[in-house]
Amino acid sequence: MKPDRLLLPILFAGLIGITACSKSTTPGPQGPQGQIGAAGPQGSTGVQGAIGATGVAGPQGATGPSGATGPAGSIGPTGSTGPAGSTGPAGSTGPAGAAGATGATGPQGPSGTNNVQSYLLINKGVVFAGLNTFNVPAITQSIVDQGTVLVYLRNTGSTSGWFAIPYSSGTNTIDLSDFGVGYINIKSSFTQTSGIDFKVVVISGAGVTILNTTNPHLNYRNYSEVAAALHLSN
Repeated sequence: MKPDRLLLPILFAGLIGITACSKSTTPGPQGPQGQIGAAGPQGSTGVQGAIGATGVAGPQGATGPSGATGPAGSIGPTGSTGPAGSTGPAGSTGPAGAAGATGATGPQGPSGTNNVQSYLLINKGVVFAGLNTFNVPAITQSIVDQGTVLVYLRNTGSTSGWFAIPYSSGTNTIDLSDFGVGYINIKSSFTQTSGIDFKVVVISGAGVTILNTTNPHLNYRNYSEVAAALHLSN
């Protein structure tokens, strides 16, 4: 029973305390502001925050218009000619050009030296008896078979024209008896130890054909005509 006695006074005291606390919550009039106290010491620097993400680059601006072209400057004076440079190496040979068109066939030319040869026998003599043989190396077997031999004469030292043989002066005659490989035989009706020049013209078979084609009316007894047709010196 003693404990019950002590409990009542305690409960009563608690109620009184609660009532007193509820009354103290009502604010009273504000008193005057007190003096500001002295500033406290600065606190230590805090840890640096993490670096923020790089921002997105903005779009590139449009290119501005080109400026107007300025006027051309005046042409400067021509400089002096520099020294000639050394000759460069020869270039490589280019490819051969295409063959040109075949030209038209030219006219037939005169008999060449292969077709016509002439020999001069100076200051020769002749005899009446037998034949007078003279060496002419140009007379080959081909000349004997297909070609021809013409013989002309004049007095040694004379500048007059040549006379064709057979030749006659009064009772004196000189004629070509025959010819063979490397020689001619002259027949005379008189004897003379010297003073006669002989011109021997040897024409090949091809030369005779060409001569008859180009000069069909050639007078073979006229040495000037023959020399002109065959391009012989007098």
